[in-house]
Amino acid sequence: MDSVDSQESKNYVGFWIRVAASIIDSILLLVIIIPVLTAIYGDEYWLNEAFIVGFWDIILNYILPAIAIVIFWSYKSATPGKMVFRAVIVDEKTGGKPSTKQFIIRYLGYYVSSIALGLGLFWVGWDKKKQGWHDKMAGTVVIRLPK
Repeated sequence: MDSVDSQESKNYVGFWIRVAASIIDSILLLVIIIPVLTAIYGDEYWLNEAFIVGFWDIILNYILPAIAIVIFWSYKSATPGKMVFRAVIVDEKTGGKPSTKQFIIRYLGYYVSSIALGLGLFWVGWDKKKQGWHDKMAGTVVIRLPK
């Protein structure tokens, strides 16, 4: 892949497509997680007011999604939602595949991006390279592959 420095040669993926991809990813995760949590904790789980109900709650709601997302990024440079739109995550400088370290920083950057009322996520809509704060932290951009 050529360098991403030449903006006009890259089709950066904007805010609304990335929102749609996130919704797809969230639905896929929920299809897996909801039945498992219900099987483990019963219907009472959904009425419980505790922030964390137990060990499996932490594993299924926090650890499993993080691992799944980083694995998809590492092998496909995209989650299933991004794949629907032919969007991939690439290194900002080289246009090549980011390192595992960049993917982990990018994932943790979602938390930073969300802190100030999601400003770091909305940043995608204003940035010239369509980068959220998590992308800036990791040195990545999201581009659409040609047909």
